[in-house]
Amino acid sequence: MKEKIAVLGSGSWGTALARSLADKGHEVRLWSRRPAQAAAMQTSRTNPDYLPGIRLPDTLRATSDLPDALEGAGLVLSAVPTHGLRQTLDQAAPFLPAHAPILSATKGIEESSLKLVSGIFEDHLPEERHGLLCYLGGPSFAKEVALGMPTAVVVASARPESGTRWQEALASERLRVYTTDDVVGIELGGALKNVIAIAAGVGDGLGFGHNTRAAIITRGLAEITRLAVKLGAHPLTLSGLGGMGDLVLTCTGDLSRNRRVGLELGAGKTLEQILAGMNQVAEGVRTTRSAHDLARREGVEMPIVDAMYRILYEHQAPLEATVELMSRRSRAERD
Repeated sequence: MKEKIAVLGSGSWGTALARSLADKGHEVRLWSRRPAQAAAMQTSRTNPDYLPGIRLPDTLRATSDLPDALEGAGLVLSAVPTHGLRQTLDQAAPFLPAHAPILSATKGIEESSLKLVSGIFEDHLPEERHGLLCYLGGPSFAKEVALGMPTAVVVASARPESGTRWQEALASERLRVYTTDDVVGIELGGALKNVIAIAAGVGDGLGFGHNTRAAIITRGLAEITRLAVKLGAHPLTLSGLGGMGDLVLTCTGDLSRNRRVGLELGAGKTLEQILAGMNQVAEGVRTTRSAHDLARREGVEMPIVDAMYRILYEHQAPLEATVELMSRRSRAERD
C-alpha cells in the first residue's frame, strides 16, 4: 500500500529514511527548518550538506513549510535531534493528522527533564494519541540505508497495529523491519550506545587494541541493560538489534560520529575543538550528561558513562579515566 508520508528533519538520518520510503513509491514530503536547504534539495535532488552525491527520488518533495509537509499525511516520521524536538513539536502539533501513526527516529535523553524521547512526544500529544507513537532502533548508518545496503531495524510501539503500519511502510528487499512492544528498551539502547561509542573511540584514539574495544562494548552493554531493566525494559531487548546490534555498529563503524568524537578526544583534542569541526550532531555528547544524571537518579552504577562524563564535562584526561576504570574494585561479572 502506497502512503503519503511526512518526514520531519532533513539531516542525514531523516533524508536517508525519506529516500528509502520514496524509493518504495510512497509520496514523501521532507521538511527542513531551513528554507534555503529545502529549496536546494528540491532543485538539485540531493542533500549536499548531509548526504552528498546521493540522488533523491522524484516521489520525494522537500519543503520548509511545516503545515504543507503534514497536510494529509497518513504516516509521520520525526528525525529531529532531541534538543530541538520540543520546539518542532510545538510548531507541528496543530497540524499533525489525527490518526497518523508517528515514528520517531531520534535517539537521546532530554537534558533538562531526563525524559526519553517518548516522554517528550507524550507531553505534546493528548493521551488518546499515545498509542500512535512508534520508535525506531537498530544498527543503521544513514549513508548505508540511503545507498540501499541490506539493513535490519526494529520498530517499537505499545500498540501493535501502529508498529505494523510502519513495518509495512518501511520494509523492502533492502530493509528488514521487526516489531516489538518494548519502547523503553529500544529507546535506551539507541540513546546509550552513543555514549559507549564515544568510550570505544577514546580507547582507539589512545592506541589501545581489540581487547579494549571488546571490553568496552561488553561492559557497556551491561551498563545499558542495568539502567533499561530498572526503567522497565525487557533484558532480552538489549541483546537484539536495538541493543547489542546498534551498540556494535556504533562502537566499531567508521561512519559513527560518536566514535569519531572519542577518537579525537583520545588523540588529545578538546571537546570544543572537535565539535567546531563537525557539521552533524553527535547525540552521545549531550546524552552523556543526561545518562550520568539519570543513572544517579535511579541509583544504577554506570562506570563507563561516569568516565565519559568526567572526560567530556570535567576535563579529566582520557588516560587517567581509563586507569580509574581498570582499577575499580574487583567483582563478579553478573553483579
